[in-house]
Amino acid sequence: MNRLHTTTVAEATGPAAEVFGAIKRALGVVPNAYVGIGSNSPVALAAALELDAALKKGSLPARDIEVIKLAVSELAGCDYCLAAHTLAGRRAGLTAEAMLQVRKGEATGDARTDALVTFVREVVGTRGTVPEAVVRAVQAAGVTDAQIADALLAIASITFTNLFNRVHDTVIDFPAAPAL
Repeated sequence: MNRLHTTTVAEATGPAAEVFGAIKRALGVVPNAYVGIGSNSPVALAAALELDAALKKGSLPARDIEVIKLAVSELAGCDYCLAAHTLAGRRAGLTAEAMLQVRKGEATGDARTDALVTFVREVVGTRGTVPEAVVRAVQAAGVTDAQIADALLAIASITFTNLFNRVHDTVIDFPAAPAL
């Protein structure tokens, strides 16, 4: 159940109404996470949307972005983002089995994906400088330095929505992600 102030899309005014309108025109609906964020900070929602728009222009294919967002959301325990990115992952061409393997940190059978997941889990799940061996391994799997930078941007993007949804306890408006 929502914990922070939340207005309906129809009741929103000013900057919140503007950003909700843009989302509705693009997606046909305003997902609950965006309603929650925008109800409290239209600036934060606009920034989050700009990060995601930048990712779409970056060096990572949609499939890799969803792999990253699933791995991070699993580590964060964000049920909302797991649901949303399971749906998005399917649209990006990930199989149900591959998404479960990514979430568990298990081998998918694709060396590049596996190295990317290992890298992401190391970056998110540890403190201090990431070991050089982890960086070299993801590079050796074919992930370019530009893609590493974009992967870090994807981590930053999903971390914000994970944190917001965990604090807000956003009501899930997508099919729930399968349990592990």
